[in-house]
Amino acid sequence: MQNFTFHNPTRILFGKGRIADIAREIPAGARVLITYGGGSVVSTGTLGEVTAALQGFTLFEFAGIEPNPTYETLMQAVDLARREKIDFLLAVGGGSVIDGTKFIAAAIPFVGDPWDILARRARVKSAIAFGSVLTLPATGSEMNSGAVVTRRAGNDKLAFLNPLLFPRFSVLDPSKTFTLPPRQVANGVVDAFVHIAEQYLTYPVDARVQDRFAEGLLLTLIEEGPRALHEPADYDVRANLMWTATLALNGLIGAGVPQDWATHMLGHELTVLHGLDHAQTLAVVLPAMLQVRRAEKRQKLLQYAERVWGLRAGDDDMRIDQAIAHTRSFFESLQVPTRLSAYGIGIEAIPALLAQLERHGMVALGEHQNVDLAQSRQVYELAV
Repeated sequence: MQNFTFHNPTRILFGKGRIADIAREIPAGARVLITYGGGSVVSTGTLGEVTAALQGFTLFEFAGIEPNPTYETLMQAVDLARREKIDFLLAVGGGSVIDGTKFIAAAIPFVGDPWDILARRARVKSAIAFGSVLTLPATGSEMNSGAVVTRRAGNDKLAFLNPLLFPRFSVLDPSKTFTLPPRQVANGVVDAFVHIAEQYLTYPVDARVQDRFAEGLLLTLIEEGPRALHEPADYDVRANLMWTATLALNGLIGAGVPQDWATHMLGHELTVLHGLDHAQTLAVVLPAMLQVRRAEKRQKLLQYAERVWGLRAGDDDMRIDQAIAHTRSFFESLQVPTRLSAYGIGIEAIPALLAQLERHGMVALGEHQNVDLAQSRQVYELAV
């Protein structure tokens, strides 16, 4: 097992009715900016619950954070927060709203051009405190310190991490997911699945605890993902999905093990250039990525085949083929396509995608830093 330091300071308030408890998590007298996306948190009553729980605080609202939060929109929130001397942020929504709020938190006190936080990896020395009320389980942003932000002006989708950007607390009420459209539920399952795969399907380092955690989370998604689509008001199903998505990317299963993330980097460029949902890009890229890199991932793919999919018959290559096929079939069973052609994207789109990877410095990806542009081309071609 590799050396690691693990620390996660986010306080989780899990279960029904926990929004009512948020006032005690926010400093008395705070000037609070509530951030959210579209109108769903309004129409479902979630925003009303939040504002009712925060009676006595000075509240401001910022709406309109996109499914892929943009720098242009987030800077409007930064301007508002600076003008109104905001000292606490509360994200109400899914991972995109929480990601965007992390950037807002870092940008408010930042001296200079806040885009440098992403483009130049500028050091974040301070950040405004924030919490979250999660409405869409998928990204794990409610319990980690990372975020992804898009800049429309340059077709850039970039990620950043900083230990100052863990939420102080996050409310996870599974009943808040009952009204999600099936597409968002399915996307959340795929997103969590691939987060786990990026940390698990690498190479063995005898990290048995992390492997068993990861396998248990994958099995839970395989069991509960389809049920969430067919039984949308089942609280226990939604509770298991919500907690699985959080554990998929809160640092626990990634501690002490090699991590990949090449699938995410290739997926980001598909979102920027073609507008696919983040999870849709992951479903397209992962099966092709595993196929192209099956030799270097061989041992973990065989472990995955046996422990997750129960595949024990046939030779090694047959079991790896079947494991990749099962992965693709699982995504398809959720109505998330796994081919670029399903979105009208053909092989002619690949040069522009590769140019984006090169421009963003994504030329040595993966757990071995050996996924170059030639191998990325193979993945994109196989994904068509």
